[in-house]
Amino acid sequence: MAIPMQAVARIGAYIAKNHFSGVKRYPLVLMLEPLYRCNLACAGCGKIDYPDEILNQRLSYDQCMAAIDECGAPVVSIAGGEPLLHRDLPRIVRGFLEKKKFVILCTNALLLTKKIDQYKPDPMFTWSIHLDGDKVMHDKSVCQDGVYETAVEAIMLAKSKGFQVSINCTLFQGADPQRTADFLDEMKRLGINGVTISPGYAYERAPDQEHFLNRTKTKELFREIFKRGRGAKEWSFTQSTMFLDFLAGNQSLHCTPWGNPTRTVFGWQRPCYLLGEGYAKTFKELMEETDWDAYGVGNYEKCADCMVHSGFEASAVTAIMQNPLKAAELAIRGVRTDGPMAKDISIDNQRPAKFVFSSHVEQKLAEIRAKRPQSSRKVVEVD
Repeated sequence: MAIPMQAVARIGAYIAKNHFSGVKRYPLVLMLEPLYRCNLACAGCGKIDYPDEILNQRLSYDQCMAAIDECGAPVVSIAGGEPLLHRDLPRIVRGFLEKKKFVILCTNALLLTKKIDQYKPDPMFTWSIHLDGDKVMHDKSVCQDGVYETAVEAIMLAKSKGFQVSINCTLFQGADPQRTADFLDEMKRLGINGVTISPGYAYERAPDQEHFLNRTKTKELFREIFKRGRGAKEWSFTQSTMFLDFLAGNQSLHCTPWGNPTRTVFGWQRPCYLLGEGYAKTFKELMEETDWDAYGVGNYEKCADCMVHSGFEASAVTAIMQNPLKAAELAIRGVRTDGPMAKDISIDNQRPAKFVFSSHVEQKLAEIRAKRPQSSRKVVEVD
């Protein structure tokens, strides 16, 4: 795993403590979305189609600190929207570091050159730059020319200043295995500290609904990619080899939605980072009152094709704790890229999808308007 040893030690101690204490459900990564506003409009994104009154909302510094105190996860992944649009973000990052958390700041890098001097290198802090492949692949994914080159320039700047830098690569239908492998080779030459790779999740509100991978195509794609990298050993990933083996169809894992709890401007998102089907006011309420058995592959139609790290990396970690010898063997030999695939979870009895997004938006809008003075009903841009 391409994570600094200091972070690995703290995360490992946290996992071992919970596992050997018999704790059934515990968070691994706090997924923090302090805003939804973004300076891109990607076709595969389901995060930015909100009214301006919601896009103008921000989690405060105090709310961000309360979120990590509530859940106690050892890792914080700050996403969005584009988090660099949040004017208090440098203070938020410092606050998490002071609490000895490993902080991953996810960004499209369009503002990184302008904002980078507001941050300082730290072994517990890493930039995660969104890159969905080479120049043609990525610019097509984000629906804007020139973004890839801007991101690469920002990567080189961040590396020159001593920062840890990883990339976050999401793949969609039509991704070419050889081209993706060549891209990963190029990132290795640039000195990237690690890669987070995953298939795209089919957000119900994403403008492009035609290019999301189903489970079979996901496994076939990742087998072909990893085959070109000695079973994925050629590249340095931020994810466990067990998760990569799952992507290649060699493991059958149930998702762990509580492993990456998500705090947004709406509250604690149920059930996970990818699905917003309700919101809890507190982390305790999220954990104790969510019907976890109602979600996941085999249980719910919206989960049928999901193989995203935010749902399954925690599952892979549990599998490692349960079978460390298997995990060690896998780390040595790499991901198997041929032969039969593991039997997948049946979806024959999954419940049909419910579409409740609009009701949550209406409720949030009502809350915002109720708090605003009568004299200031006009929408005000805060950035």
